[in-house]
Amino acid sequence: MDAVRSDRPNPSQRYNLALCMLASGSKGNAIFISDGATSILVDAGLSGREIERRLRSKGIDPASLSAIVLSHEHSDHTRSVGVLSRRYDLPVYVNPATLKAAAAQLGRLKKVETFNCGAAFHIDRLQVHPFSISHDAIDPAGFTVACNGTKIGIATDLGIATAMVKTHLKGCSLVILEANHDPAMLIEGPYPWHLKQRIKGRSGHLSNQDARMLLDEIKHDRLEQVILAHLSEINNTPAKARRSVGQALDQGLTRLDVARQDRCGKMIYLG
Repeated sequence: MDAVRSDRPNPSQRYNLALCMLASGSKGNAIFISDGATSILVDAGLSGREIERRLRSKGIDPASLSAIVLSHEHSDHTRSVGVLSRRYDLPVYVNPATLKAAAAQLGRLKKVETFNCGAAFHIDRLQVHPFSISHDAIDPAGFTVACNGTKIGIATDLGIATAMVKTHLKGCSLVILEANHDPAMLIEGPYPWHLKQRIKGRSGHLSNQDARMLLDEIKHDRLEQVILAHLSEINNTPAKARRSVGQALDQGLTRLDVARQDRCGKMIYLG
């Protein structure tokens, strides 16, 4: 079944997973995922008030959240994790190294559930499978989230697409994929050389071309949607990202969207 593009399903509509990109970029990241009964945030890098506002704009009560899953310790992913955990009594799922590295940012958490990359775990009916990625953090993780045969893949904040990343992203109905920068814009842009080197290095961020090559390897006939994420506001444009990455997709089979920093995307229903 094709992904349904609608801010709210009609009362008779059934789905396996719903997803909304609340924010994506260097100023803050957060993804809402739900099976209709269990709802999680993957990262919470905006202020607590802004995440609450964006959830409510989609008709979601923040108090209905079940948990927060944290990918790594950088502040654009952790900013309101502690606040939301305390405010709504939410458990935080995090690997031990990231928990230690982010302790000062997180503060007291209502409850901590630790995981190890490579070992799947469940949050009610949602199966979450964390996998290691290459980024300049302590123990960064990508994720797949699956329910009733529908799987979402999340691979942002990574410098290279390893064989492990490719293996986990295969078979997904929807993939959230980093397309951080256009190489020419990065090199010619205003960033200092050491920062340019970091971004394009093996522990930095995927370029549009890197994302296209990765997508070309993992695409399949049942891939319904690709969302390009973590675009640089200085070193990329949505048009460049779409044009470059879109070359890997067959027209009409897979929808290609770009996540924004300044506003949340539409709610997407899968399955």
